[in-house]
Amino acid sequence: MTPKTCIFDLDGVVVDTAKYHFQAWRRLAEFVGVAFTHEDNDNLKGVGRMESLDYILAKSPRLFSNKERLALADQKNDDYKELIKGINAAELLPGVSDTFTWLREEGWKIGLASASRNAPQVIKSLGVEGVFDYVADAGKILNGKPAPDIFLDVARALNSAPTDAIGVEDAVAGVTAIKAAGMIAVGIGDPALLHEADVVMPTPEGLIECFKLMQAKA
Repeated sequence: MTPKTCIFDLDGVVVDTAKYHFQAWRRLAEFVGVAFTHEDNDNLKGVGRMESLDYILAKSPRLFSNKERLALADQKNDDYKELIKGINAAELLPGVSDTFTWLREEGWKIGLASASRNAPQVIKSLGVEGVFDYVADAGKILNGKPAPDIFLDVARALNSAPTDAIGVEDAVAGVTAIKAAGMIAVGIGDPALLHEADVVMPTPEGLIECFKLMQAKA
């Protein structure tokens, strides 16, 4: 097959918003009286908001009603949105802008499969909203990563067969979702963690050469 569709995750692939999520989740954890570490934050990469909240609340000895859970999720989200107000194009990860340009020049379709419901706001602030042919609405995806739903949603919207698509992720759950969708998985990060991926690179800077190699082998 000759891949002609690339589906990106957002956090840790296009931009590093993990630091903002960490700050917001840590504040919420402190609010409910539990600890929240960088390791916890890594465990939540690619995981949806309510699932992340439940991960934190599971550390507490008390039970929370659904009403309380929803209020806490809104509290975290409001805090996060305040933190990312100053985000701009300078925060695009190295190599991302060039990769988008190359994909466009080569006629690829580009999609975004982010678990973040704030993804539209973030890509607008980054100035790259026009790059994407389709952005998945995380609020309408039934099953979050590691289920393949969001990647399959993007592929359908782009009229692309999963076998003709490449997914790019930095999270274990995301890579699992890509493989479950039947796509080629490119991991950004630690090969020891992202061992399910077909290719792993430390940063997005090597993506163009990676895609060229895949085309040559097709």
